[in-house]
Amino acid sequence: MAGSLEGFLVLIIAALICSSSFASSIFQPISDSHRSAALELFTPRDGSFFSLEETYEALRTFEVLGIDKKSDINTAACQSVLEILGSPSSALKDLFYALKVNGILKCDIEKDVFEGVASRLQVTVSGAGALLDFYYSVGGLVLVKDQTSKGDLYLADAEGVFGSIKALSQSDGRWRYNSNNPESSTFAAGLALEALSGVVSLSSSEIDQSLIGTTKNDILKLFDSIEKYDDGAFYFDEKLVDAHEHQGPLSTTSSVVRGLTAFAAVTLGSLNLPSGKVLGLARFLLGIGIPGDAKDLFNQIDSLASLESNSVSIPLILSLPVTVLSLTKKDTLKVKVNTVLGSNAPPLTVKLVGVFRSGSKDNSLIEGQELKFNPESAVYALDILPKSIDVGKYTFVFEMVLHDPDHLNLYATGGQTRIPIFVTGVVKVDSAEISVLDSDLGSTETKIDLAGENTVSLSANHLQKLRLSFQLSTPHGHAFKPHQAILKLTHETKVEHSFVVGSSGKQFEINLDFLGLVEKFFYLSGKYNVQLTVGDAVMENSFLKAIGHLDLDLPEPPEKAPQPPPLPLDQNLRYGPKAEITHIFRVPEKLPPKELSLAFLGLTLFPLLGFLVGLLRLGVNLKNFPSSSVPAMFAVLFHLGIAAVLLLYALFWLKWDLFTTLKALGFLGAFLMFVGHRILSHLASISSKLKSA
Repeated sequence: MAGSLEGFLVLIIAALICSSSFASSIFQPISDSHRSAALELFTPRDGSFFSLEETYEALRTFEVLGIDKKSDINTAACQSVLEILGSPSSALKDLFYALKVNGILKCDIEKDVFEGVASRLQVTVSGAGALLDFYYSVGGLVLVKDQTSKGDLYLADAEGVFGSIKALSQSDGRWRYNSNNPESSTFAAGLALEALSGVVSLSSSEIDQSLIGTTKNDILKLFDSIEKYDDGAFYFDEKLVDAHEHQGPLSTTSSVVRGLTAFAAVTLGSLNLPSGKVLGLARFLLGIGIPGDAKDLFNQIDSLASLESNSVSIPLILSLPVTVLSLTKKDTLKVKVNTVLGSNAPPLTVKLVGVFRSGSKDNSLIEGQELKFNPESAVYALDILPKSIDVGKYTFVFEMVLHDPDHLNLYATGGQTRIPIFVTGVVKVDSAEISVLDSDLGSTETKIDLAGENTVSLSANHLQKLRLSFQLSTPHGHAFKPHQAILKLTHETKVEHSFVVGSSGKQFEINLDFLGLVEKFFYLSGKYNVQLTVGDAVMENSFLKAIGHLDLDLPEPPEKAPQPPPLPLDQNLRYGPKAEITHIFRVPEKLPPKELSLAFLGLTLFPLLGFLVGLLRLGVNLKNFPSSSVPAMFAVLFHLGIAAVLLLYALFWLKWDLFTTLKALGFLGAFLMFVGHRILSHLASISSKLKSA
């Protein structure tokens, strides 16, 4: 076995703890971590969000979590609300979320604006045929009624609207988005229930109870399709739906929770839903932890707020601040019971009804014990763990008993709650001995202190054996079998050999017969470092101990003896810092004298000077410069092009390379040919006219 056994020890212990936590989740109510995540995820850009939908989701999340951020959003959000509500062409969805935002911010909106919105929504409801049209229009009317003094805001035909929405339902409790779409959706069921609750609240008379009863039966059918995890969490998920309508488990579950609680709040009688499934929905919403997406966080928090104050069944969450108890430190078992948002639970008793060793089918290690309640900290505690509980991994079974019989139908406790707990402690290590045996009868043994720093030096040949033994016992004196006990011998060439140490009760022992291991050791004689690793997730003093070294004398290898494996490449040599490269620059060549350079510059400028003198001798003038506008423009452009070519020469001399200069010269050349041809054609035509005259 190659590599670091120390890292392997840490990996195994961490994996053991994580795997047990995964098998039985521990649910915690909403905490400050959610508040920090909300502040990070809902960050306005330049004082505003992308849409009013995002604005509402941020405000609603802050409101539920008790975060005061209204002043940071108020100005820009209220301006958008006024624009949307005041515009006759605003989309139905935008009107809905504008009213949602106004319900939280309380913007200054005139009465006639609300009346105009209500009239428009009334017209939309009467002509609606799709579920989303009903959802936004009915929901908008409910919001207008809540935000104004219009107590007489009712639907003209509430029962007819109820029937139109109900016509979109399916036999399995799901809903269609419209009559033309045969596909049904669980997410749409939540929207439909919210819309139906709005219709009930906007009805001037009682809705036909047969319609209400049929809808309640639809809810029960919908719960027949609910899915479940092994940890008791229940959730809804979409079946096969069009891709643009598909929703994940979180958004689907949140939609159903909002619709369910809204419908239960406006109807009489119980929905007869199992309280265990309602508690399972809360466990699912809490079990996802802290979402990394703003939409997911809103769905989680908003649906939990719906469960916090619903008329169906309020879930109570039993949680443990810590799930690792130390016998050495005499830790106290502490339990908290809260609602999903962290509020205190009603008066109740928490009982520890059983403790079972994980992986064992034995009976409970204790009889039922009642935990003591501290009203100041709102914590239930068991000060001293029973003697029957030693180090190890256990499943603690708790039960909540409500004091008030009237609370039995109001709160969901879920019966018994099973929580995995690690009980740790310092394991006693003694009677450790190591020796080299000449025969099966044994020889003089050397005692070693596995907790100290002393080491031993041994020598052996291929006819001898190496024996190591030690004992492990728990704080209560019972035999302890760790998750791993490994003896490792490492040759001076870094070739490693690992062996599992067997056990019988408290006694751990290993005998290495070198005669049968010569091939495994690749006939490598020399010095071997001896190392013992003992580790477990519940062992507070897990150790990796260097016992000493062994000088081993093995026979010479035969011709076809196995060869040692290649040594792993040292990553420091491959990826570590490289040697610094020192670059020696060429010694600059000797430059000519300054006077010679200036003389050469004068010679290069002499032709230009001669060119200028020649122009003066020829009597150059501007008498033939065109006077009409278009030829004059081409003449100016031609001379500017000549000047640009001269500038190009200067740039080539001072800065540019040949390729850059030629590229620019190509464009300038084409330009000069065009304007030059035009001006020369003009001059030629004038000359021909003069000659003919």
